[in-house]
Amino acid sequence: MDRNVKAVERATGTTIIQRNSELLIQGEEGNRARDMLTKMAGELKATGKLDSQKADYIIEALTREIPYDEQENARDIICYTHYGKPLRPKTFGQKEYVDAIRRNNMVFGVGPAGTGKTYLACAMAVNALKNKEIERIILARPAVEAGESLGFLPGDLQEKVDPYLRPLYDALYEIMGQEAAARMKEKGAIEVVPLAYMRGRTLDNSFIILDEAQNTTREQMKMFLTRMGFHSKVVVTGDITQIDLPKGKGSGLLEATRVLKNVEGIRFCYLTDVDVVRHELVKRIIKAYNEYEKKSGDRRK
Repeated sequence: MDRNVKAVERATGTTIIQRNSELLIQGEEGNRARDMLTKMAGELKATGKLDSQKADYIIEALTREIPYDEQENARDIICYTHYGKPLRPKTFGQKEYVDAIRRNNMVFGVGPAGTGKTYLACAMAVNALKNKEIERIILARPAVEAGESLGFLPGDLQEKVDPYLRPLYDALYEIMGQEAAARMKEKGAIEVVPLAYMRGRTLDNSFIILDEAQNTTREQMKMFLTRMGFHSKVVVTGDITQIDLPKGKGSGLLEATRVLKNVEGIRFCYLTDVDVVRHELVKRIIKAYNEYEKKSGDRRK
């Protein structure tokens, strides 16, 4: 019904009245409300749809004065999923992240859960593999438990580490389809491995993704970054607000943001709660925790 119009009214403190085919906007923030509605109409024209998530993003982006070009985003199709759905960056932060991966050999994507860090990196890797820009995709993750002890896990070594790697498999399956991903894995074109398996390797002609990098130690991070070979691209993703390392262990990702910030050829992209593309509650939860941690100084460094 009028959900988006009401959302614009709440965000701008305006009153919007429909008269035939026109909208009359009353209030001091009338220009901002007009811009929001114009961007929504542009999104609908560019992509053929406007869901509540996109409408909410447009409102928040313009409220925070974050640039958003619906035409440019609509044209930027990374690849098509196995369902034939075009996969695009959905926010300004995601667009910057995707462009950074295109233009740099090493990119750090840092931000909260739900901002598409891993999913977009996997999409870029799959696209590079399909276009024969690389020969293989390597996805790595540290095997660190999220605040719980899982104890002895049954099965062989692969079965023990698979639960830690499941989010990477999920991203691949959604983009490529389970059967295609399994075939590429059998051929060795895709590897999904624990971080410890990376030691001693030199990886040429590869797209290498390290996920959950906030749970690496400084030694692990240095080891991983020095695996990079010729004609390869590296993407490191992580959320510095969700570090699961034991007390006393410093995060390799946090240290890397300080040590490598001025190194030429490395780009750091910082996504925020505005870039969250999961359920609206996820965005609210992240905001609430950020506000709480700012007040209490409880964030781990």
